[in-house]
Amino acid sequence: MDLATIIGIIGGAILIAASIVMGGNVMGFIDLPSILLVVGGTFAVTFIKFKMSDVINSLKVAMKAFTVKMIDPEELIADMILYSRIAKKEGLIALEKENATDPFVAKALHYLSDGYDEGLIEDMLSKDIRLTIQRHAIGQNVFRAMGESAPAFGMIGTLIGLVQMLSAMGEPSSIGPAMALALLTTLYGAVLANFLFLPIAEKLSLRSDQEKLSKSIIVEGAVGINRGLAPIVLEESLRIFLTPRQRKSDFDKPAAQSPRISTEAQ
Repeated sequence: MDLATIIGIIGGAILIAASIVMGGNVMGFIDLPSILLVVGGTFAVTFIKFKMSDVINSLKVAMKAFTVKMIDPEELIADMILYSRIAKKEGLIALEKENATDPFVAKALHYLSDGYDEGLIEDMLSKDIRLTIQRHAIGQNVFRAMGESAPAFGMIGTLIGLVQMLSAMGEPSSIGPAMALALLTTLYGAVLANFLFLPIAEKLSLRSDQEKLSKSIIVEGAVGINRGLAPIVLEESLRIFLTPRQRKSDFDKPAAQSPRISTEAQ
């Protein structure tokens, strides 16, 4: 799992729990009807806004975004340079022997070894990127919608609680506890929105940008290999995708030692 995500979730949970415990009345922050209203209402509105399949797929995508490790761009460039050297030495047909673990890289190598036209390779791979980004955008929108709905249902719960409190004004001793329960739904909505739903949406957006960058490197590399660019020229064109600091640094290991390249190619 992504280390930053673990630190954020654990750190935030500890801070919230500590502030509640230090207040002295932990059970006062637990109210089942309020939880049902906020959580149930949020998901109900989400199912109204989106198709059920989109909501379910968004939950699956969110899990992958936190558990799947992204390929380092420099390692990916090293792989593409090695493929370029193999193609230069043995021809494009030799790339069909390569067992790339990344499905998108494997698809690019398949197109190259089958002799697809350069324009067709670029068009098909770019279309794959566009559709992937579109699917990611749906997941982001689902969690942003949840982040908008949770505080709204928190406020609805608070209003319901206030109405119930005002209807029992004849008993002053019940006003304090009733007011506390009324505010709990607002607390639940704020925590779910700002600690869970909206951060997940931002994380999905970040992962989408990272995946787009990685796939763009693969597309550029595949097109360069198809054009027969020299490995050193292809490397320079691919390193443009890196940050200025990464461009200045040399690769930590030679491309031939990349763990995702088949041992046969080495």
